[in-house]
Amino acid sequence: MFRQAIAAGCLAVAAVLALSVGTRVNAARRLRGLARRTQPAERVRPAWWPDPVRLGAGLAGVAVLIVLGGWPGLLGGILAAVAADRGLRRIEPRAARERRLREAADLPLAADLLAAAMRAGAPVDRSVLAVAEALGGPLGDRLGRVGRTLLLGGGPEEAWAHLAPVPGADRLAGAALRSSNSGAALAGALTRLADDLRGDRGTAAEASARRAGVLIVLPLGLCFLPAFILAGLVPVIVAVLGDVL
Repeated sequence: MFRQAIAAGCLAVAAVLALSVGTRVNAARRLRGLARRTQPAERVRPAWWPDPVRLGAGLAGVAVLIVLGGWPGLLGGILAAVAADRGLRRIEPRAARERRLREAADLPLAADLLAAAMRAGAPVDRSVLAVAEALGGPLGDRLGRVGRTLLLGGGPEEAWAHLAPVPGADRLAGAALRSSNSGAALAGALTRLADDLRGDRGTAAEASARRAGVLIVLPLGLCFLPAFILAGLVPVIVAVLGDVL
């Protein structure tokens, strides 16, 4: 009983550390981004402070070792620690996920604004900078880097590579690169791209809604079937067996 209590405590601490991974990583990134205005991120977490991911994985391994014991526990603890470490490091921080979703949501509007600015006669670099200033947000920051790179004489490949992490932006960058190589008008391609991106978002939302409906059935079935068997079938079977016997 004592061993189970210690193992449960280790797993609880590991779970708390796993939940804090995204917050700590995001805070460290924000502090590093303020390099000249604030102190480095080490002020927030001292150098002697252990890595929360590694600590949580180690506690998970210790819990498995305590529960199993002996050589099986040692082997299982090592495997559990390695698996927990890799699994926790693959967790996307909440701030990064929200940033990615917001960038994907703003991308069709950015394509429309770029097309409108280019139809008004503005060059590509000035159009990108104007859209970045008007759009704001994380996608506006990336577009600002694209526009400044183009304005300072950087190549199109180098400039549009700033949009690589944005879902769906590879098509926008591809259209811009084709336009820079062939001299074709970019505004029409951006308008069509904005319509395609909105259509893709609608399709993805519909697929997500259907998938949610399917996933809801599973817990409902797990709760309903045992109740149906106990309340409906078991009394009938008991009554039939009583009459037979």
